Amino acid sequence: MKTLASEMRAFLVDCVSKTGGHLASNLGTVELTLALHRVYNSEKDRIVFDVGHQSYVHKIITGRRDSFDTLRQYGGLSGFPKPHECVDDAFVAGHASNSISVAVGMAKARTLQGQNYDVVAVIGDGALTGGLAYEGLAAAAASREPLVIILNDNNMSIDQNVGGTARLLQGMRIRPGYIRFKRWYRDVFSGLPAIYAFNHDLKEKMKDKLLPVNMFSAMGLNYLGPVDGHDLKELETVFRLARDLKEPVLVHVLTQKGRGVGYAEKHPDIYHGVGPFNPHTGELYPTGRGFSDCFGETICQLAAEQPKLVAITAAMTIGTGLDRFASTYPERFVDVGIAEGNATSMAAGMAKQGLLPVFAVYSTFLQRGFDMLIHDVALQQLHVVFCVDRAGLVGSDGETHHGIFDISYLRTVPGMKIYCPASFSELSAMLRTAVCKTDGPVAVRYPRGGECGYSENHREKEYVLRHGNDLTLVVYGTMVCEAIRAAGLLAERGISPEIIKLGEVGGDDYPQVMESLSRTGRLVTAEEVCETGCIGTVLSARAAEEGISIRAKMLNLGDGIIPHGGRAQLMLDYGIDAASIAREAEQLCREEPDE
Repeated sequence: MKTLASEMRAFLVDCVSKTGGHLASNLGTVELTLALHRVYNSEKDRIVFDVGHQSYVHKIITGRRDSFDTLRQYGGLSGFPKPHECVDDAFVAGHASNSISVAVGMAKARTLQGQNYDVVAVIGDGALTGGLAYEGLAAAAASREPLVIILNDNNMSIDQNVGGTARLLQGMRIRPGYIRFKRWYRDVFSGLPAIYAFNHDLKEKMKDKLLPVNMFSAMGLNYLGPVDGHDLKELETVFRLARDLKEPVLVHVLTQKGRGVGYAEKHPDIYHGVGPFNPHTGELYPTGRGFSDCFGETICQLAAEQPKLVAITAAMTIGTGLDRFASTYPERFVDVGIAEGNATSMAAGMAKQGLLPVFAVYSTFLQRGFDMLIHDVALQQLHVVFCVDRAGLVGSDGETHHGIFDISYLRTVPGMKIYCPASFSELSAMLRTAVCKTDGPVAVRYPRGGECGYSENHREKEYVLRHGNDLTLVVYGTMVCEAIRAAGLLAERGISPEIIKLGEVGGDDYPQVMESLSRTGRLVTAEEVCETGCIGTVLSARAAEEGISIRAKMLNLGDGIIPHGGRAQLMLDYGIDAASIAREAEQLCREEPDE
């Protein structure tokens, strides 16, 4: 088993260095995962990974080793558990903190249906910063359903027991003799419930007197640990004990992120999620300047001018470009952990008391703060700036991470202004407007990666990039580049499109678009978002209200369930690339209008 663990680490480094992915977290869970599979049968038992970025070893030993070179590649293996990929994957996992709640639901389903399988939730200490995790812990304890929660603690100590008695109990819990005694005790007294209950209550009262209160025990969970997460024998022993207790159990496992690889051990944050790199030295290949970098530079400039500006992140300091701000203005920087709802409410409190809160968050994760967007921010029209990173297709992380629903849900927030920069200069200018010249809630949304080739700075709500008479082509954000290329293709075919770039997509009033439609009678919208709530539907409805007769084609991402893969390939597949836009626009122009 030790040899296998060593081979696993070498295999992980070799594969992830080519495809990119989550490295440090998987290096830290090698022994934990191997021990899990020694105790549980993942084809029948349900192992629910939280987030799932630590599930690579699970994937490798459940029949997917030979296809691991396709990890996160178009048409290849997902970087997260996916039940449609393999029966051993119990549940889709891309967002944090839900595993315990899911496991409780599975355990309840097992009991009600009279089935026989075990349920395990594997959650990291990072995911335990999310409030949903604590709701799940409370539900697990209240349910009394037999299930095991494995807390993979790779960074901080949670409710650590101290003192000689605690160390003694810890040592006893992981010894085979203690396990045999525990089983014998339960077997002997299972037929004498009164005696068992009396002895159990006495034991618990003595333990409560001798030991400090443990948070998990106080919630009603049987707590085991801490356990060395790199000792295979110890892990397997305690996992078997936890399983055989047939009650809600939490096993506290201590692991080292990046284990076994020097550069990953030294910089686990950098090697948490990486692109391709040199497997021998750990050198990361350059990726170029991105929108997140531009945001980070601009927010530091604004902070120098605005002493009331405060930046908030939800465990994404580096990812959102706030690392420079955090080091320059530590007293004005807040990382709430994986708790977007908390961040949104906290920002509302700051704004109510006179600060200028800027919450930098990935589009897909802002979804967790939707209730607070309405209740805490919008109802009082508080000035909170949401910098929505990773808007649109994000590539290899797939359907759980694409930022393609934010237009739909942000437009429903009362008073929300939504800016959509298409270049770095527009992002800087729009962020300055959002912070310094706007009241109420405002969002600035921008994509992953860098500019698409457009570097101009047109900040108007509506701006005519190209005049034409045959159709009105409306886009926003970096879809501008696809529109410009599509216009070139259409011109070669004798079609003259009018391109209107939207700098802001809040509200329903678009006078320039309506004026253009009154001349062309044809509307094409190309959006890197889902169909429901897209701007195409807004413009079509507005034209109908103003009595403008049009024929329209709305190009978008349909229901929004988009697999992982390169952005260019996905845009081609879903028909929002330049060639597809030109083809659909030409077809619209060639069609005879309905009589």
